[in-house]
Amino acid sequence: QVQLEESGGGLVQAGGSLTLSCAGSGRTIMSYAMAWFRQAPGKEREFVATISWSGANPYYGDSVKGRFTISRDNAKSTVYLQMNSLKPEDTAVYYCASSWYNSRAANDYDYWGQGTQVTVSS
Repeated sequence: QVQLEESGGGLVQAGGSLTLSCAGSGRTIMSYAMAWFRQAPGKEREFVATISWSGANPYYGDSVKGRFTISRDNAKSTVYLQMNSLKPEDTAVYYCASSWYNSRAANDYDYWGQGTQVTVSS
């Protein structure tokens, strides 16, 4: 069993930056691919970024490519999402999730955190 807990969300002005963290506990996340998804009110959950267990092969959703960076520190059992040049449309609850392999599909992820709210004001 893996427990995931996100932190770092908050209110930021457009153009600003935030860094989200996802701490894993219970079973180590070191062997898992990790991902970030987000969900805005009234919208479906959207893929944001994923990274393999080794930290290689990160890839991103089209809407965040070039602005967001996913990384991980397996020694700390933590995954990060650095978000730059934030836009009001980035406003959502952000979730981290773990899977045995990289995927853009939410259904492929077995464990999820509770989410952290990110609000970007214009």
